[in-house]
Amino acid sequence: MSETTSVPVGAQRPPRDSRGFHKVVAASMSGTAIEFYDFFLYGTAAATIFNKVFFPAGDPLVGTLAAFATYAVGFIARPLGGVLFGQIGDRVGRKRALLISLAVMGASTFAIGLVPSYATIGAFAPVLLTLLRILQGLALGGEWGGAVLLIAEHASHRRRGFWASWAQAGGPLGSLLSTGVLALLSATMSAAAFTAWGWRVAFLLSAVLIVIAYFLRRSVEESPVYQAAAGARSGRQKSPVLELLRKHRKAVLLSFGACVGEKATYYTFGIFCLSYLVEERGVSRGEVLNALTVASVFWFASMLVGGWLSDRFGRRTITVLGALGAAVWIPLSLGWLAMGDRPSPIAVVVALSVGVLLDGIITGGLAAFFAELFPTSVRYTGASVGYQLAGIVGGSLTPIVGVSLLAATGSVLPVAAFVLAMLALTLISMVVAGETRHRRLTDI
Repeated sequence: MSETTSVPVGAQRPPRDSRGFHKVVAASMSGTAIEFYDFFLYGTAAATIFNKVFFPAGDPLVGTLAAFATYAVGFIARPLGGVLFGQIGDRVGRKRALLISLAVMGASTFAIGLVPSYATIGAFAPVLLTLLRILQGLALGGEWGGAVLLIAEHASHRRRGFWASWAQAGGPLGSLLSTGVLALLSATMSAAAFTAWGWRVAFLLSAVLIVIAYFLRRSVEESPVYQAAAGARSGRQKSPVLELLRKHRKAVLLSFGACVGEKATYYTFGIFCLSYLVEERGVSRGEVLNALTVASVFWFASMLVGGWLSDRFGRRTITVLGALGAAVWIPLSLGWLAMGDRPSPIAVVVALSVGVLLDGIITGGLAAFFAELFPTSVRYTGASVGYQLAGIVGGSLTPIVGVSLLAATGSVLPVAAFVLAMLALTLISMVVAGETRHRRLTDI
């Protein structure tokens, strides 16, 4: 079968050195899954546990808002991590940057599981929690860009979207792991035991997962695109971040705008709805965690489909279609969940599953887009900074703005309006950026 012949998703073929390439895909996706497990674990715990353990308050919404504030700090640290690890990745290699980010994430997440409660050490508890959250943010800021680039720079340009989406799909696997572990712990112990110590088990388990991913990553080869660029480099390399600011500001803005709507979409369904359903609509924590676990399966599959479709029809086409679908579903689903005395279990599962499925289509369409915007010398820094800035606005602000608007108005409609504004930025950015799927990374 020729290279240009279309094949089903399951029959996609990697480059000729398939064994080595599959190791790259496995190492990138496993590390991303575990780092997102750690990061999402905090978000899930912030929505359901941390308001009681670290931020006790008379009003549950006030405690949740305080917990989300430390949750947001991790997002603010992510662009700094993108710059820090981007400098390492663009100067000394993608692989080394990824190994360091993985170690930092594992240590900080394990330590969160050991932080004493507010009742034990008072205000020092949320301070320690916030510092560790900053370390999580720095690590994840360096993780995503490197994982996607390691695959994109190994893959054939004809199948780059599909294979790069496997790194993106580490996010759903991380979410599936985090919600699944918390749901299992919540179901096997009393609410009092889960709040007192059970949630800590999920954080401590990350140590085992990090060690596995670390050894997987040590075994892969450096990106051939990066090696070729480094070999052709003469003299001392300029600072990637300074070069980015001088020559590639438009590309950074486009990557930010393209991603911000996707972030707002996911964190509406993955974090805001979790808090809203538990605290305001009377749905049990276990029921929502189970629904998110089911939804993560659809999220994972839709990312791979979105990446595959982006190779056939273009990054812009698939991302725009996914964003339009999300723009329709968000007000419909939030309104549906707000109806009646209490949403049914089916309504919760369907609302969350369709929401993250549409988000997965957007994410899959964008998987290779970030790599195709920047030259090799600044690709790690550029892709990381644009993506992580979108995480601040679309990711961290969505739960905070959502809870604040809900407290002020008692309605979910303002929340929907905020997310629709973020999706409008994605649509505009993709139209301005144009199509990128035919670009060869060595030619940019």
